[in-house]
Amino acid sequence: MTDSERNLLRAEAKYCSYGDTVHYLEPAKIFARCDGSFLYDNAGTPFLDLQMWYSAVNFGYANKRLNDALKRQIDTLPQLASQYLHREKIELASMLCAAMRQAWGEDGRVQFNVGGSQAVEDSLKLVRNARRGKSLMLAFEGGYHGRTLGASSITSSYRYRRRYGHFGDRGIFIPYPYCFRCPYKKKREDCDFYCATQFERLFETEYYGLWDAKAKEAECAAFYVESIQGTGGYVVPPAGYYPRLKRVLDEYGILLVDDEIQMGFYRTGKLWGLENFGVTPDVVVFGKAMTNGLNPLAGIWAREELINPEVFPCGSTHSTFASNPLGTAVALETMRMLAESDYEQGVREMGRYFLEGLKELQRRHSVIGDVDGLGLALRAEICAEDGFTPDKALLDRIVDAGIKGDIVVDGQKYGLVLDVGGYYKNVITFAPSLHISRAEVDLGLRLLDEILRGVTKK
Repeated sequence: MTDSERNLLRAEAKYCSYGDTVHYLEPAKIFARCDGSFLYDNAGTPFLDLQMWYSAVNFGYANKRLNDALKRQIDTLPQLASQYLHREKIELASMLCAAMRQAWGEDGRVQFNVGGSQAVEDSLKLVRNARRGKSLMLAFEGGYHGRTLGASSITSSYRYRRRYGHFGDRGIFIPYPYCFRCPYKKKREDCDFYCATQFERLFETEYYGLWDAKAKEAECAAFYVESIQGTGGYVVPPAGYYPRLKRVLDEYGILLVDDEIQMGFYRTGKLWGLENFGVTPDVVVFGKAMTNGLNPLAGIWAREELINPEVFPCGSTHSTFASNPLGTAVALETMRMLAESDYEQGVREMGRYFLEGLKELQRRHSVIGDVDGLGLALRAEICAEDGFTPDKALLDRIVDAGIKGDIVVDGQKYGLVLDVGGYYKNVITFAPSLHISRAEVDLGLRLLDEILRGVTKK
């Protein structure tokens, strides 16, 4: 570490709030530049990034096409108050609505905000408005929807609410179909969707608390889902689960809100992750990769009957920077880029290749208890030697070994950037660039193999 870096870390420790910072590493790593699938430190060491800013940089660091779109906008219309219009906002909303119509055959409208949590807040207003002010929401155990006051109420981790209590919205958390660690101790091959049956049971009688059979009315306004859980560990639900869930929601008048903030924009091989599961949402929340991390822009899409100006009028939500020209210009270029190439096939093929490599690592290392994935949303669950007991301490050593930047492959020194997720913080969640090459996947697997052999050495 250089003297300059030491001085920066001392200044950070003294002047920066830790409230908005994730300090997994002590000391935190300082990076100097980025390109493609790599970050570089001040010594020029390349770090292969297999999490890409929690899936915010789906299209690679310093993507020239998207960077150029931002530069062009800076030189033409970089700022504009939201009571006025600009071409990029309108064209972006049009393309997003067309994509939703192609995916689900539904007409709707889009509105923008500055980040994923803020877009979730907008969706909460929307569904409460549509369901006469109902503030009770359903969500999944292991689900993550943000840390603002409303979003944290439907995020299953109590630690995000502990200091602040509840402000209006509340969540009822339903077990997620996490087959490797089934909350009901069932086996995937013969459970017959026991978790879905248990959810259906909540509506059988008024004494289970969610349904008034006389009034024909549910207490909950909406069910918030991530098609594949993000922070929960990239858990892929079994085929057939979501249609069972959606039938219940439709029968009892509960809206389905699809949080695509991590899984949207082809992370799973489809533009929207929920497309993989054969159900249609009422509301979609999106963000992150829409601007490839170049601008904090997010938004919601909702069916026309929920969001038209008569029911959700002007001023229902607002943020000064919500549809800013820089963000909408980059996002519009992203949508154009996606329309020009077959991302679905490319992501699925590379995802299968990466998953096979992870399965081979699993065969060589007994501490990998489970691997799974859809598209380029992949997981490896790190366990004790029994292949099941969560081993967070071991995963911490794996992450620390990667960030040291001293793994030598073919004479070149590398580092490896990994993300931690899962209910027990023992899951490596892989969200590489959607432009990652086979050679880079091979390098990542080789680096991970080297790390595993090092940290498990007796």
